Amino acid sequence: MLLLLPTVGELDYRATTDTLSRKLTRQTFLGVVGAGAASLALLSLPGCKEDRQSHSSPPAGPNDVRTFRSRPELRPPAVEITHQAHDTSPGYIFVAAKKGAGQDGPMIFDDLGRLVWFSKNRYATDFKVQRYMGEPVLTWWEGEILAGHGVGEYVIFDGSYREITRVQAGNGYRGDLHEFSITSRNTALLTAYTETQTDLSAIGGPKEGMVWGGIAQELDIETGEVLFEWRSLEHVGVEESYREPPQDPSTPLDYFHINSIDIDFDDNLLISAKGTYAVYKIDRESGEVLWRLGGKQSDFEMGPGTRTVSQHDVRRQRDGTITIFDNGAPPEVHEQSRGIMVDLDMDKMRSTLVREFTHPKRLLSTSQANVQVLPNGNFLVGWGSEPYSSEFSNDGELLFDARFLGSAQSYRAFRLPWSGHPSEDPAVAVEQGPDDKVTVYASWNGATEIATWQVLAGSDPDRLEPVGSAPWRGFETTISVRSAEPYVAVQARSASGRVLGTSRVVEPGEVARTVVEEVDPSALDG
Repeated sequence: MLLLLPTVGELDYRATTDTLSRKLTRQTFLGVVGAGAASLALLSLPGCKEDRQSHSSPPAGPNDVRTFRSRPELRPPAVEITHQAHDTSPGYIFVAAKKGAGQDGPMIFDDLGRLVWFSKNRYATDFKVQRYMGEPVLTWWEGEILAGHGVGEYVIFDGSYREITRVQAGNGYRGDLHEFSITSRNTALLTAYTETQTDLSAIGGPKEGMVWGGIAQELDIETGEVLFEWRSLEHVGVEESYREPPQDPSTPLDYFHINSIDIDFDDNLLISAKGTYAVYKIDRESGEVLWRLGGKQSDFEMGPGTRTVSQHDVRRQRDGTITIFDNGAPPEVHEQSRGIMVDLDMDKMRSTLVREFTHPKRLLSTSQANVQVLPNGNFLVGWGSEPYSSEFSNDGELLFDARFLGSAQSYRAFRLPWSGHPSEDPAVAVEQGPDDKVTVYASWNGATEIATWQVLAGSDPDRLEPVGSAPWRGFETTISVRSAEPYVAVQARSASGRVLGTSRVVEPGEVARTVVEEVDPSALDG
């Protein structure tokens, strides 16, 4: 006889202690400047700065990393919701965790901070949903950091989390981390860096100095053909930079630091350069700079609040405005970072601040970050070097706020709709206790339609019967039943009761090993 016990809720994901968030103010900043195959595990024991230099992560706190009995190989950083969601735009939050407790990797979580999908051991940036060949896909840059720039390639996954292709930068360059945007023509916009000798005497450097030049490319994803290439040094001189030459003449000056590319209404390009504090409109045919917004040679009169420092993520919006993340540091250091929306009067050549978004903790993001305009008019701000993702209403009200626990960060953050249907089977772990008590841990990395988990048991692996169920409670759902049957499995079911997937069958004493492809970013040759 089988007796269903009350469902055991998923272990609380959020920290129970009031961990103080990191707040980088102007004063503190100045002070520091001087998965492959299906997985199944049977547990028989009792319940038990964009610039990435070599570093070791600080020890993880007790709540900084998420662990799962059904997927023990996954250890993503934990997410805490610091402002409960209300009136938010539909969709999940997309980030690519790095530099913190737990494993690096692209991850999706919901408004309660519950993990939806995670791909471990990938040093990734710019993780988001895009469309390729008419279908929604997951994309990101993946690689390593050398000399302060990304060296890697661009990854495209389908809705079943299977790799479609990897995109390489063209003309012998290696793809940089700052931009990978797929256009409606199935082409890709991406960034790269090149080390070049040039005259630095205009800014107090040697005549034969070394610099990093910024490169913007558009290429055909399917063929790899480069359709457009723009080089900063051919159009923007080093005298526009706010950065000083390094004391070591053998170290190249990152004078421009390209960090975003966007297509304007007329099919020309908008390029953001952190090193010059400027946005450049580029003629797609000639490469000529059509105008500069900000910086030392701005073609616009910069209205109050429109000047930026070391900005990121410049995007043209449908209403004609431009959104920018104004880091406010470094080398100048402001009191806090902000997302801004700017209107450009092309007749008077004047910029006007339309709105700005700042975090209640007055965060100062010294690198990375972005502003996303959402379909309902809200704004999602990813705070880059600060571990927060925030959604604001059109009038600036904070509607949602989440942060990584520990020191993890994400280059950008997005809120996007997504429907995932994993190609692997659900995973299950089973603990057998006294008096025929069986605790089942069920998960399915990336599945977005699960409403209910059903537990199956039987005396024969081919003849299993339902013995209990529980609603989906996050990445891993815990279910407790009484059963003397030797074989156990779980089924994921949709809200309509349709079977979405079934795990492998567990038998007593079996330990089925998880088979997961290990990705070593340093081995990439992108």
